[in-house]
Amino acid sequence: MLHDAVLDQTLIPARPGRRRRLPSATFLLGLCTLLALAVSSLWLVRGLAIVDLGSERQMRNSGVYADWAKGEVIVLVRHAERCDRSRNPCLDDPQGITQAGSQAAAQVGEGLQRLGLEHADILASPLTRTQQTAHFMFGKLAASEDWLQQCNKGFADNALARKAAERNLVLVTHSGCIDQLERQLNVPGGERSSAYAEAVFVSVGASGKPRILGRMNAPEWRKLLARAEQ
Repeated sequence: MLHDAVLDQTLIPARPGRRRRLPSATFLLGLCTLLALAVSSLWLVRGLAIVDLGSERQMRNSGVYADWAKGEVIVLVRHAERCDRSRNPCLDDPQGITQAGSQAAAQVGEGLQRLGLEHADILASPLTRTQQTAHFMFGKLAASEDWLQQCNKGFADNALARKAAERNLVLVTHSGCIDQLERQLNVPGGERSSAYAEAVFVSVGASGKPRILGRMNAPEWRKLLARAEQ
C-alpha cells in the first residue's frame, strides 16, 4: 500500500557519510536579530497611532482627565472652518471663519471649559481666523503670539517653552503647526491630520518629554457633551 511505502521510506536510515547541514550559530543569531527588529518596528508604528478621544472611556483611559487635573496638558486646537475656503456663510470678516465654524468652535470651547480652565493659559495665533475661533471658544479674544502662526521646526520647542508648571496650555493655531509638532514626536504621515476645530492633547509630565494622548474633532465634542447632559 502507498501508506506503507511512505512509512517504510521514513525508516530507511541515512546513507553513511551524508550528514544534514544544520544552520550555523551565526546564521541563527542573525535571523533572530532580524525578527526582533521587525517585531520592535511593528510595535513602534502601532505605538505612534493617535488615539481617538471621542468617548468618556477613551478620555479616561488615555490619561486626559488625570493629566489635565495635574496641569500637565498642552491642547492644540486648529482654527475653525475658513471663510475664504468655503461656500458656507461667513461671519463679518472674509479672513475669518464661517458661521458653521463658529458653532464648532463654541462646542470645543464648552468641552474644554468642562475640563476646567482655572489652571490654564490660553494663547492664539494673531490671524483673524484663529482669534475668532478663540472668541467663540471662550467668549473673548486670546492673547496672541506670532510664533503660533509660524509653523516651522521650532514650533514644538516654542510650545514647550510656554508651558508653565502645573498649568495646562491651550493653543489655538494652524494645521501646519500641529503637523510640525506631530513630526517632532515621530507620528507617521498617515496619522498626522488636523480637521477644522480639531483638538490634539499632549501630556508633558515632570520629565518634560511630550507624549500625545489623543485627538478629538468638533462633532465628537458635541456627542461627548450630549452624553454628559443625559
